[in-house]
Order: sequence, then C-alpha cells, then structure tokens
Amino acid sequence: MTQFSITPLNTTLKDALTHKINYKTKPQGALGQLEAIALQVGLIQQTLTPQLKQPTMLVFAGDHGITQSGVSPYPQAVTAQMVLNFLAGGAAINVFSRQVGMQLRVIDAGVNHVFASDTCLIDAKIGMGTANFLEYPAMTLAQCDVAMTRGAELARSEIAAGCNIMGFGEMGIGNTSSASCLMSVLTGIPITQCVGRGTGLDDAGLANKIHVLTQAIQHHALQTTEAHIVLSTFGGFEIAMMVGAMLGAAEQEIVLLIDGFIATAALLVASKLEPAVLDYCIFAHRSDEHAHKALLDYLGATPLLDIGLRLGEGTGAVLAYPLVQSAVNFLNEMASFESAGVSERELS
Repeated sequence: MTQFSITPLNTTLKDALTHKINYKTKPQGALGQLEAIALQVGLIQQTLTPQLKQPTMLVFAGDHGITQSGVSPYPQAVTAQMVLNFLAGGAAINVFSRQVGMQLRVIDAGVNHVFASDTCLIDAKIGMGTANFLEYPAMTLAQCDVAMTRGAELARSEIAAGCNIMGFGEMGIGNTSSASCLMSVLTGIPITQCVGRGTGLDDAGLANKIHVLTQAIQHHALQTTEAHIVLSTFGGFEIAMMVGAMLGAAEQEIVLLIDGFIATAALLVASKLEPAVLDYCIFAHRSDEHAHKALLDYLGATPLLDIGLRLGEGTGAVLAYPLVQSAVNFLNEMASFESAGVSERELS
C-alpha cells in the first residue's frame, strides 16, 4: 500500500498569531470562525502573513457497479454526461470556480465511458467503473493502491506548479452509497443512519437503498476496519483517488478545502490512514445529505456554511473559498489597535 507521512501542525507560532488576531481593531472573537481559519492557515504555512496561491479544485469522476442494484434514480450514463458538461464549462462547479478564480481540474478516475483525447480531461482511469459491491469487492487492493497513488501524484503536481490551497470534488452516480458504507463500517454508526436520498430518491427508493447497503455490509462481513481494505470493498475509484490526493496534499503541508458528504467520507478514510491530515482541513459546508452532520460530528469538524447544498462536484468548497480569503486578508490587512490609534478595551 502507498505510504504517506503527514507532519502534525507545528504550533510554535500559535501565540504570535493569536496575539496578532486578537489585537486587530475589533472585539476579540468578533470575526468568529474567520479567526480560527486565520490561525489555522498561519500555522499550516508557518508565517504571520499567510498567502493563498493558485487555488485549485480537483474533481474526480468514477462509476459504481452498485447502481445495478437500483440505489440511484439516475442511470449510470449521467456520470459521463456530467463530465462532458464539466469539460464544456456548463456545470455549477464551472460557474462557481470562474466566479472565485479557482483553477478547475477534471479527472477521469474510472468512468464507464471512453472520452475523446482532445479535451482538457485528465485521464487517470483505473477501470470502467467499480464492481457491484453487493456481490464483490468494489475493486482489488491493487486497484485501490494505484488510485491512491495517482491521486497523490495529481495533487503533488498542482502543488509543484504553485498551488497552496486545494479543494476536492467528485462526480459519480451511486457514490453516496459508497460513502454511506464507508462511513458506517469505519465509524460503527448503523448503516440506517448513514444513508440519505442522494440525488433525490423517493421513500420507496430510499427504503431499497437502505436494504441493498445493509445486505452489502452483511455479505462482506469484514472482520477488520483497516481503512485500505474497507475502501477497496465499498469505495469508488474517484473516492480512492481523492483519498490519495488529500493525503498527498497534506503531506506537502497545504490547505485542504473539504466539500460535502462524499469528500468528507474520503477524508474519513484518509484520517484513518494518517490522522494528522485533519490538521490541514477546512470544512466548507454541512451538506443537506442526511448523514453528513453525523460524519462531521464524528470528525470534530465545524463547517463554514450551512445553506442546504447537496450537489457535490466540489461546489460547497468553491463557495467557501472567499471566506478563507477573507480570513487571510483580515490577518494581513486589517489595522491593529496600535497602528490605527484606536483605544483598546479597558479591563477592570
């Protein structure tokens, strides 16, 4: 298995950063979560004057064999159709990335489609979609390892080109089913509490999805919660590649912007392999997908936004990026009480 070595945050500058944040021209704590982000980014970059450079969104796409069991109201072909929409610039992730100035990279991790070679699509395909994990492991351990390795390589390539803040998105019909199983097996939370409506299942569809995923977990009856094995059993190629990209990015000590339910499930796997990855993560939003709140709570995460999003694609991470910019900008540009000649609070 690919090995990673992630260094926990060096907190040497914590007192200096906290002092700088507290003595801006505002009451202490008045900028809420932005103050925590400013501190975190400063610690990640080991500087009192952090900078955000070449923000990049990696969107991984892959197909899932579990769709054969009726867990999604959309056909599998929609994955490839949406990838083409990304490449044409017409999806929500395109609109929001253009709006905030993030570079968008679309990666074929395992879509069941042969794309033309004359596009900006990054071809990292592991296979034409995973196996149906109701019957078989979604992928082999070797495929899982290759997916993680390729994800790490993609992240490192962007960092080498100057990126120091990276978001992670996905596209894959059926991937909420993968995420639900990963969450349940790795956290011990019953699968019934980890399943949501995904792309819009009705009540009967939701009941079938719960039934199918319960059967799948019982069928494999894993005697281990070793993350690599759980990922290969229930994951998707795009999820496995995202796990590797997160670990590779954190290993390079940059800021990770975590999107919704699928991306957080990938991070859950990553954190089981290298717990220190969480030090580098900013959680963009709480998805409207049923289980995301419980998963965030399990990870001890406080998301920036809670606006009912459940689209995926990395959209929540891109929308949260300006808040991270604001945190860095106030730290660097806002006057201190001393520099502005403003009287500080008198303590009795």
